[in-house]
Amino acid sequence: MTNVPPTPSSLRGAVDLSSLVDRAQRPPQGPGVPAAAAPSGPAAGAPAAGAAGDGVLSVPSLVMDVTDQSFQDIVQLSTVVPVIVDIWAEWCGPCKQLSPVLERLTEEYAGRIVLAKVDADTNPQLVQAFQAQSIPTVAAVIGGRPLGLFVGALPEAEVRDVFEQVLQAAEQNGIAGRVQVDGAIEADDAEQGEPEPEPLPPHHQAAYDAIEAGDYATAISEYRTAILQDPHDQMAVAGLAQVSLLDRLAGKTADEIRAAAGAGPSAVAAQLAVADLDISGGHVEDAFGRLLDLVPTVFGEDREALRVRLVEYFELIGAEDPRVVAARRRLANALY
Repeated sequence: MTNVPPTPSSLRGAVDLSSLVDRAQRPPQGPGVPAAAAPSGPAAGAPAAGAAGDGVLSVPSLVMDVTDQSFQDIVQLSTVVPVIVDIWAEWCGPCKQLSPVLERLTEEYAGRIVLAKVDADTNPQLVQAFQAQSIPTVAAVIGGRPLGLFVGALPEAEVRDVFEQVLQAAEQNGIAGRVQVDGAIEADDAEQGEPEPEPLPPHHQAAYDAIEAGDYATAISEYRTAILQDPHDQMAVAGLAQVSLLDRLAGKTADEIRAAAGAGPSAVAAQLAVADLDISGGHVEDAFGRLLDLVPTVFGEDREALRVRLVEYFELIGAEDPRVVAARRRLANALY
């Protein structure tokens, strides 16, 4: 484990997907494994396990929707190219920022990487297997082995850095194939006349550019300006929460943050810092519980600081997340 807080470009380590990986080799056994998950041959375009090095393979798309039942095909595909896994939900604001970036980069890598999209609301086994405590959660599968990547919406430059690290890890494990989309030539011809995507609003673009340059202060200022102009701009609100978290963690180590929190269990500043660390690592309930436990014990500026930080977290995680709903209710009870 690294002794610095998780950064946008850091690889988080392996998670336990053994039960899902095994489905590619054996029929399901025991409770909780759907019968539909039994191997019935690869899906259209998906290679059989061990097909790496057999040449360029055809797939239906470089961006695929996968389910608890169809994930075995992704495991098989990962023996040829690394697969990025995007765990998202329709109600998740940060997901709507991140998913287009993941899709755009996947297309840009032209068959060296495939993107598997997992709807968190309808695929609980994959959510549990990838330990997705917050969404969006992004992971990879390389040669049938899972690798945690990052949590939250990140700038494109940082996501690109993660893709490069995934490709390096895949090459080190002998996974360096390529796939092509069925009918790719016809699709390219058809897409030539498609309009360019709409540009970001000016302050959003300025914030995005500042984040890519590591200038969090400017990004914060741009998002605040966007919110002043439109208080209902939820993308700006979520963006402000995300970049504020990155700014607060910049230059700090996990060891020093946790040491300070351990030495001062009632020190609000220290607990706020370790809650940031928890959120950045996907430990949402730990962060919520830590701050909510403190709220009834403090007053004045300290209580307000806790309230403001919790509200930031709510925006970051998503208002419809059940953990946010429960935490918001508990906060209201403590305050009023």
